[in-house]
Amino acid sequence: MAALVLERLARRYGEREALSDISLTLESGRTLVVFGPNGAGKTTLLRVLATLLRPHAGEVHVLGAALPQQAWSLRGQVGLLGHEPMLYRELTARENLRYHAALHGVAAERVELLLDAVGLHGRAREPLRTLSRGMVQRVAVARSVLHDPPLLLLDEPYANLDPAAVELVEPLIGPSSGRTRVVCSHDAHAALAEADVVLGLRGGRAALLRPAADVGADEVTELYR
Repeated sequence: MAALVLERLARRYGEREALSDISLTLESGRTLVVFGPNGAGKTTLLRVLATLLRPHAGEVHVLGAALPQQAWSLRGQVGLLGHEPMLYRELTARENLRYHAALHGVAAERVELLLDAVGLHGRAREPLRTLSRGMVQRVAVARSVLHDPPLLLLDEPYANLDPAAVELVEPLIGPSSGRTRVVCSHDAHAALAEADVVLGLRGGRAALLRPAADVGADEVTELYR
């Protein structure tokens, strides 16, 4: 079963079309990388797939669930890592993860495993407001996979991470995680290296949609001109 099936997806903000006539299929376990300049519709696409926005036209199936009709059945199967960490600054890393674990019915032991995995067990008692942006991003990565979702929606997931931190989180959110992934990125070379399918957006429309093996970095760069 395909993980994503979009047929002529459209989403508007008032009179402005943020997404228009987007159609694609992504098989389970594959990675779709989405490129495009600011305002091209990348974040809107992630928010539709995460059931945070309703499509205004077209058909959207995510992990077999039709949106928006079956959104309720999908939310526990998606991990979203966006520009906002979706964490409470006054709580510690451990408290934040335990809160989200309770929401998903996840055992507290998984919180400790993930704190170790992202290299933050020694800082887990400190309020988030005292941690660096890179450390907060690592906590957000742990939050996004806390409930072991089969689908990850990632908006610039390596932002603020140094090379050592990227190496820590890659098994959780990278290609080796085995999850289906939709990754929004501006880094053509790095993102193409881990993509199976490339979607290039310009003005909410698909200006590029091909297997990653058939796309070069120069072609991605053209999307931004």
